[in-house]
Amino acid sequence: MEQLLQSLGQVCAIIGAQWGDEGKGKVIDVLAEHYDIIARAVGGANAGHTILVDGKKFVFHLLPSGLLHSKTQNIIGAGTVVHAQDLLTEMSELQEQGIKLEGRLFLSHQAHILLNAHRTADAALEERRGDAKIGTTKRGIGPAMATKALRLGIRVEDLADLRSLRTKLETELKALELLFGIQTNAAEEWQQLEEAAQILKPYIADTTAMLHDRLRAGKKVLIEGAQASLLDIDHGSYPYVTSSATTTMGAIHALGLPPQAVTSVIGVVKAYATRVGEGPFATEMQPADAERVRQNGGEFGSTTGRPRRCGYLDLAAVQRSAMINGFTHINLTKLDVLDSEATIPVAVDYTDTEPQYENMNGWKESIKGETNFSSLPANARNYIEFIEKHLALPLSLIGTGQNRNEMILR
Repeated sequence: MEQLLQSLGQVCAIIGAQWGDEGKGKVIDVLAEHYDIIARAVGGANAGHTILVDGKKFVFHLLPSGLLHSKTQNIIGAGTVVHAQDLLTEMSELQEQGIKLEGRLFLSHQAHILLNAHRTADAALEERRGDAKIGTTKRGIGPAMATKALRLGIRVEDLADLRSLRTKLETELKALELLFGIQTNAAEEWQQLEEAAQILKPYIADTTAMLHDRLRAGKKVLIEGAQASLLDIDHGSYPYVTSSATTTMGAIHALGLPPQAVTSVIGVVKAYATRVGEGPFATEMQPADAERVRQNGGEFGSTTGRPRRCGYLDLAAVQRSAMINGFTHINLTKLDVLDSEATIPVAVDYTDTEPQYENMNGWKESIKGETNFSSLPANARNYIEFIEKHLALPLSLIGTGQNRNEMILR
């Protein structure tokens, strides 16, 4: 671990390399105890990080998963959109588990507030798309980002002035009614914001200034990415994307950090591929194969519970992510899910739009919980080394199970 930490340096970003759900939460959890600050950069409650600790499952949506480590400070950055009641609920659930938040959780004053009306608008818009639906989680992220871009949004800092907040709320709700043809409930929205203003007050901070202060003091920062690169609003498979910038540059922009601050970027790559919702998925498996992998891997959304579409690893797509993000290390996750596969196709290139596969031999034995690379079956090692050679990047962390200790470090 010490050698890996030295190679990662002071500021490490964890970025999904595929379509999300790669298992970013686990590597963040594994590394968090070695960092001082865990910073969530972008997205909203449409994201979910699931972490298993001693058989106990924690699911994070808005909160940084570094809160499971008592010595860390945790930031929700300016690029996030925060549904106040969701945040309060998630905070309360952690506090009931005995996890202290005071002095450890900091919410950017520049983050935007996501309203119930944004969710209503999201659902209405998806319904109107009909057969052209994009598979949104209907958590309101797109409409919230739209009103942010239209400069109609409410920011966390607005919670400090209730008189001005009421006016801003009325203006935004009228805009949502006009733009999306929906009905809104101003009384309900106001009640929730008023409650949130009181409870969240001790947690609101200038997190950008805080990060720079901590870096000058020599503290270490772990950047927690959300969703993944192939869902990026600019670089993903548009329009089947999320509504924020999910790449390395998007994350550091959202946190207010300069590019040179980042010393390493870990690209998180699932040993196969999954996708939620609609959109192109060239390496998607046949139904029977997909169902087997889905069940073995527990491939159901942590936010929505929806079954994920399953496919073969697409190294051409991962290479593009590596190019855009500047990956320095790779975390290969859920390798154990492939234990029962006799043959494992891997897409290495495309001819026109058709993926070109190389077939790897499976290992047909359990590797669950393995922590030693040399103890893996030969075909599992071959699979890892094939990916490593193709990407020309070190597979520094290899997940062999859900628990935080089920990881090979190289």
